[in-house]
Amino acid sequence: MATFVLLFLLLLSLYASPSSSQLDEFCYTGFHHSKPNLTLNGAALIQKSGVLQLTNETSRLKGHAFYPSPIQFKNSTTKTVSSFSTSFAFSIHPEYPKLGGHGFAFTVAPNKQLSSSLPSQYLGLLNSTDAGNFSNHIFAVEFDTVQDFEFGDINDNHVGVDVNSLVSNASAAAAYFSDDSAKHDLNLKGGTPLFAWIEYDSAANLVNVTLSPTSSKPKIPNLSFPIDLSPIFHDQMYVGFSASTGLLASSHYVLGWSFKMMGESKPLNLASLPSAPGIKKKKTKLIVSLSVASFVFASSSILLALFLLRKFKNREIIESWELEIVPHRYKYQELKQATKNFKDSELLGSGGFGRVYKGTLRNPKIEVAVKRVSHDSKQGIREFVSEISSIGRLRHRNLVQLQGWCRCGGDLLLVYDFMPNGSLDRYLFDTSKCVLSWEQRFKIIKGVASGLLYLHEGYEQIVLHRDVKASNVLLDADMNCRLGDFGLAKLYDHGSNPGTTRVVGTLGYIAPELPRTGRSTTSSDVYAFGALMLEVACGRRPIESRSGPDELVLVDYVWKKWKEGRILDVVDERMNGDYDKGEVVMVLKLGLMCSSYQQSARPSTKQLVSYLDREIEVADVGRATGCPPDERGFEDYLNSYASSSFDKSTNGDRSFMSISTSPITTLGEPR
Repeated sequence: MATFVLLFLLLLSLYASPSSSQLDEFCYTGFHHSKPNLTLNGAALIQKSGVLQLTNETSRLKGHAFYPSPIQFKNSTTKTVSSFSTSFAFSIHPEYPKLGGHGFAFTVAPNKQLSSSLPSQYLGLLNSTDAGNFSNHIFAVEFDTVQDFEFGDINDNHVGVDVNSLVSNASAAAAYFSDDSAKHDLNLKGGTPLFAWIEYDSAANLVNVTLSPTSSKPKIPNLSFPIDLSPIFHDQMYVGFSASTGLLASSHYVLGWSFKMMGESKPLNLASLPSAPGIKKKKTKLIVSLSVASFVFASSSILLALFLLRKFKNREIIESWELEIVPHRYKYQELKQATKNFKDSELLGSGGFGRVYKGTLRNPKIEVAVKRVSHDSKQGIREFVSEISSIGRLRHRNLVQLQGWCRCGGDLLLVYDFMPNGSLDRYLFDTSKCVLSWEQRFKIIKGVASGLLYLHEGYEQIVLHRDVKASNVLLDADMNCRLGDFGLAKLYDHGSNPGTTRVVGTLGYIAPELPRTGRSTTSSDVYAFGALMLEVACGRRPIESRSGPDELVLVDYVWKKWKEGRILDVVDERMNGDYDKGEVVMVLKLGLMCSSYQQSARPSTKQLVSYLDREIEVADVGRATGCPPDERGFEDYLNSYASSSFDKSTNGDRSFMSISTSPITTLGEPR
């Protein structure tokens, strides 16, 4: 009998032990700092107070915190995902509360590292290449405080259900329902503790997300989404949190966390949880001293005046318009130190708008490209502000990301992502560089087209780039392309017409109607893109001064060969015939169509993307499409610019010509 009782007690103790219960249920009312009980990586840490901090107020960080053991999600017999529920208390503290920053996500993932993920808009979950891949096996509920147009976010204060992608399958503005079913808005970036419940009903194949400012769970969920998670989940998965910061940083905190399989997770009580850090307030100190002698006061004033006089040249004056600019403002000394005092050995390239240097920021340690606009540059403060305001809010995988800026005295500085493989024109025309394969070229063409479509139709305003060319297409470490240099960009609202302006751009890429009308349009960007397509396929510049008369203007040369039925004669010989003939012919066709003298004959950016994705077939090219006939040679082409390609406000003074015949900037490897 004693043996039976002893055996019963032993089994009972094993059943009640934390190790067994943790396989399908756990509850943290705070986290132990001295003995971490989570797997942390990136910026994540546990504070002495017991608060889990996922990120801090540092730009471009990511942080992960996962329960250390995998959870058995699938029923071993039916292979369907079992019901589960989780609840947690959190708070988000943006560096700039009115502007916000990127959010965080409750995450179910096949591993705890997510090593290939990126910060900023990717929330530390995915990267630009694996987003949307079914093999990711990622399920997340995001709590986002930035409206990212690339992923179709509804606003900058929302929750969303994400499956293998940052494009939410369902999303809703942050809110909660009271007992009388009235809906109340919630501010995710207010810095106050909030509660969230995420539940999956396997019988109904339904995910419910509920929010509340208190620990009392509302009866009505904020978001419901029907989905069967069985194809998404492995048998065992890890659960945790992922967060990231971008140009605008936020601190993300988790105060408590409860999880349970096949039942309702244990409730959390705010009174039993550690307190979130308070919102930082600047301390002011008033020092009043009436006992200071007049001699000491006068001496101090003189010393202060001398000190200010020495610092006058390097002062950083902040004007009212600068407060409205979103990207991070760097200190001048920080960029000076990052570029080794703008040393020539760090020079990446130079052009009409100044010099571009490679820099290494210290905190966090990342490589950047710093464009220093020269004092005598034609790009003055107006163009500088244009570049900041236009690219600062743009987010797309095929656009160069502007990380920040600086203005100190006469120095104007822009900080970009560093593109280690430099600009496209070097690979097309520099014989010392490796030869791009057709697969690489076609991928670059499609990437630039995708970026242009976002500028023309995907952003809150229409953005005209106005300087699409090979030297402004940059290549990252994986040879993915990004369109950069927005110094000539022009914005206007959807549905309105762009006004007239001075003609800017690079000879060979400027649409023929521009000198006559002075009005840039999406069609003029398409014209420049057509020149770029021909350039990539043929491996030569739009205007080649060293060529013979018949080959001087690339579009005329391609048009001539097209009429002769020898279109493949124009293809870059360095590829040695190793290319997809159908794709090459399609690109050359599109290049001719985009190069039409008639604006109405050029395809739209959306049509171009559809053509390149093979969603629709490209029609035959002929005179009916408005393509340039061979009788319009370089002489007429150049005369059309010379007659009207100067600023109308100069009354004909040709010294104010705005057309550039050389690359403006390159952000790539050293020369």
